[in-house]
This record gives sequence, C-alpha cells and structure tokens, in this order.
Amino acid sequence: MAQRFSVAYWLAAADEREAYARALDICVEQTVEIPRDIVPVGYVEDEILGRLEALLPGSDERGGFLADISYSEDDVGGDFLQLLNIVFGNSSIKTGTRVEAIQLSDGLRALCPGPRFGAAGLRARTGISSGPLIMSAIKPVGLSTGELANLAHKFALGGMHLIKDDHGLVDQPTSPYAERLAACVAAVEEANDKTGYRCAYVPNITGSASQIFERAFMAREAGAGAVMLAPSLVGFDVSRSLAADPDFGLPVVSHPTFAGANIITPTTGFSHRFFFGTLQRLMGVDAVVFPNFGGRFGFSREECLSILQGCTEDLGGPKPIFPAPGGGMTFERIPDMQRAYGDHVIYLIGGALLREREMVAACQALRAGIAGAATASGSGTPAY
Repeated sequence: MAQRFSVAYWLAAADEREAYARALDICVEQTVEIPRDIVPVGYVEDEILGRLEALLPGSDERGGFLADISYSEDDVGGDFLQLLNIVFGNSSIKTGTRVEAIQLSDGLRALCPGPRFGAAGLRARTGISSGPLIMSAIKPVGLSTGELANLAHKFALGGMHLIKDDHGLVDQPTSPYAERLAACVAAVEEANDKTGYRCAYVPNITGSASQIFERAFMAREAGAGAVMLAPSLVGFDVSRSLAADPDFGLPVVSHPTFAGANIITPTTGFSHRFFFGTLQRLMGVDAVVFPNFGGRFGFSREECLSILQGCTEDLGGPKPIFPAPGGGMTFERIPDMQRAYGDHVIYLIGGALLREREMVAACQALRAGIAGAATASGSGTPAY
C-alpha cells in the first residue's frame, strides 16, 4: 500500500453529526467524485478514497470542527498540481470549508523538495549572516527606465540588501523589461563597487506562460540576484519548476497579488500559515511577500505570526524560507516588528523610503534603526 498524507480542514457545522457528514463529503469529493454507495470495492475504496482520520471541535472563535483527512500518494501520481487538486479541488468551491495545514509523506517530500536556497541561501548570497534582511521596491509604474534605475542605485548605495521591481512593473513602454533589467543590474553593481555591499536586484518576471522562463533566464544571464513572480497570476507550479531547473539557479521571491480571495475570510480558502508559508515552500519559493499587520490590508498580528510559523516550521525536508512583510513598514514601527518577527524576516519597505528627499541617508538610517532594534531586543547586532 502507498503512503498517505493528511490535510486538516476547518468545517463550519452546527454539531458533530453535520461536521461528520461534511468531512465524509470531502473524502469523496477530493478523490473519487462519485456517490459513496457506488465507490468500487477493493483498491479504489481501500486506497484512493479519502479517509477521515479524526474530527475534533474547533478551538478558536470560529467554532466549527477540524477534520483530519488522509489521501494516498497513488492518487497524486507524482504530479504537483494533482496534489493541489486533491488538497482543495472541488471542495474549494463550497462555503464553510478551509484548509488549515498539511502533513507531508515521504513521497510528497520527494515530489516537493522545496526551495533551492531558502533563508540560509539568501543570507549567503547577500553576505548577511545575522539580523533581518531589508528589501526595497522601485516604483511607480510610469517612470522611465532611467528613473527606476536611479532609484535602484540610491537604494543600493544606502545598503538595502534586496531591491525588487514593483509587482506592476512588467514590459510597459516607459520601461521595457529587458531595458530595465540591464539598467538596474548595472546601477546596483555600480553602487556595490562603491560601497562593498552585495545588494541584489530582483526583477519581476511575471508574464504570460511563454515569457516567464525567458525572462527568468534573461535575469540570470544579466546578473540579477533573484527573481520575483506572482504565483496566483502565473500558476502555482511555475516557481516549483524554476527552483527545480538545474540550469536556473536563482532564488525566487513570491508576491501576493491576486491571492486575496484565497485567505481573507476565516471560513473559506486557506489559512495564512498554509498559503503564505507551507504552500510557498512546496512551490520552491525562497521568500514570500505578504501584507504586514497594522498596514493598509488588514492582516492581524496573529495571522502574520502564523505565516512566520509556516515559513520556518519543520516539514521534514523543505528548507525554511524568509517571510517578507510589507505594506505597512515604517521607521516608527521597527521596534514592534522586531519584537514580532525577530531576526528571521525580510523587511519590505518602499513608500516610506520613496517619500524621503535624501534617500541614501534614509536607507542608512533604516539600517541603523533595524540594527538598534535587534540589539535592544537581545538578538545581537546584525552583521551589516
């Protein structure tokens, strides 16, 4: 018999009887997708059909129930997208159902070895062995290539560790991808030559299926330090395929655009921990951008800390990755964020730096502020 893996679902239900019926419905819907009374006996019933392993009352304010359902590796067939189809295919269309977590089997760990670099690999590439990393973003859309490259140059002079494209920068006439890639890599390299830092430019390679890998390999050849894509736009298998490609060899940063419907309600979609943590690692992502608590998107502190957990917990194989909270990062919030995330984090700060007239000095002040907060928290002085 094949090994089995399990998925934990939260179910809205008035009582245990209703929850039990809903859980058994998931067992059928996610596997055989035929009425339970006509499931073929033998292999299909014994192996392929989902099994309800446990059903417990929910432990938070939502109430409801938690159902632990196991599935056979045979049903996955060595196919990553089929794995996702089993985890939450047709059942994702039903209300009052949410994926909370997954327990991997050995076969799934072989199928999804995880990120090539992970957090430790990003540290090695940036030369920052301790303390939070800092990432900034060049924007807005509509600026010329020269203007965007100038921003990248200033960020690099100021000591930002990673400088990414805004997720809206693709191949617009004002700054075509190939032109921007070359200009920003050169601008960052020029700054690094002056400072001795190892700042890396991270272009956005999100595009059509025919363009993504072309842009990714262009980035590698041009000397980019990593690439960024939006899995909810381009598809969940793209980053996994890039990470697994032996000829590619750059870290992958995930952006959350178009992902909101997957996580914004507590009774549907996915838990924050699973979607921005576990799933990203299974996709081979090395760092994941998500909205910070207290920012303009409404994520709570607890939700963000659960993402940190999903990025770092032991999965028995896939490496820990960096959470990269943004959309609410300001100078004043550094101490609070340091208390929340500790050193295992990439701070993404864009607008707060862009509004500063002396951007290089502002970046340097940000580095000093983060170093000071880390020291004050007892984490030690970062290796900046």
